[in-house]
This record gives sequence, structure tokens and C-alpha cells, in this order.
Amino acid sequence: MKTVKQIFSIALVAVMTFGLTLNSEAKSSDDTSSSTVVEIAVSNPDFSILVEAVTKADLAGALSADGPFTVFAPTNDAFKTLFATLGVKGVEDLTADQLTPILTYHVVSGNVMSSDLSNTSVKTLNGEKIKIDLSDGVKINDSNVIAADIKGKNGVIHVIDKVLIPE
Repeated sequence: MKTVKQIFSIALVAVMTFGLTLNSEAKSSDDTSSSTVVEIAVSNPDFSILVEAVTKADLAGALSADGPFTVFAPTNDAFKTLFATLGVKGVEDLTADQLTPILTYHVVSGNVMSSDLSNTSVKTLNGEKIKIDLSDGVKINDSNVIAADIKGKNGVIHVIDKVLIPE
């Protein structure tokens, strides 16, 4: 059950991040820099599952704070893949306690732009580390960054293609 919570939390954060990225691409840099990472995600339908998870885990307020935060946001497709793997229908089948560690595993303190990334491990808000690998594109654990540097007024979003699951 703990693993399901962690997986779901990661998926939510990922979806939020993806939504933020897509919204940032749709708007000019000035438009997104006046919105929080949460507002960016909410405005993008590709992050609807992430937003649903963040809301259920009661993390929207924290992620709307000053930050700065770097969010590795999974897309809706990333969450759907996770749900199929877990054998659940969606966020409604997961609890806030299951979602929180997963979602906070997608967030790092500070504004980390793609140009700042290096081959390293970075501590996330849930206390565990994610691995950044630049040898073949940009990978966060086993997830690919598919859109980067979506700037918000309290952080930056990088869209990823898989939900990150804490170990």
C-alpha cells in the first residue's frame, strides 16, 4: 500500500510538471513568469491528473508558496501508464497518504534550469534522491525530460514522460 501511495504521489507531481511545461510553451515567457507552477499546471489540460493528485494530497498551497521549486512534472499519459501498472482506475483509488511521497519526490528546492543540470543525484522534498543522467538526453531516474525550463514566478517546471517512484 505504501508503494502505491508513493507511485501515485510521484505521478501527480509529474502530471503537474507536464501541464506547467505545456502551458509555458503555449504562452510567452512573460506570461508564465507571472504565474505559480500550480497555476501553470491548472491551466494546462495535459496536467489534469497531476493537478487532481496534488489537490487530493493537499499540496497545492505549499507549491503555490514563494519557493523557489523545481518540479519534474509527469504528463497525463505518464499517470495513465502508472495506473495501469498499479491496477487502479485513477487518483480516486489512491489516498492522500499514498500520493504525498510520490508527488514530493518530483520536487526539488531552488530554480534548477536545464543548463544547471549535471550528472548527479539531488535530494527531493520527500528526502530521497533522484538521479540526473545527461549521457543520452536528460533523464531523471528512468524518465525522459520532454520539455524543459517552463518558468513560473515561484519556480521552474520540466516535463517528464514517466512518474517517478521513490525507492
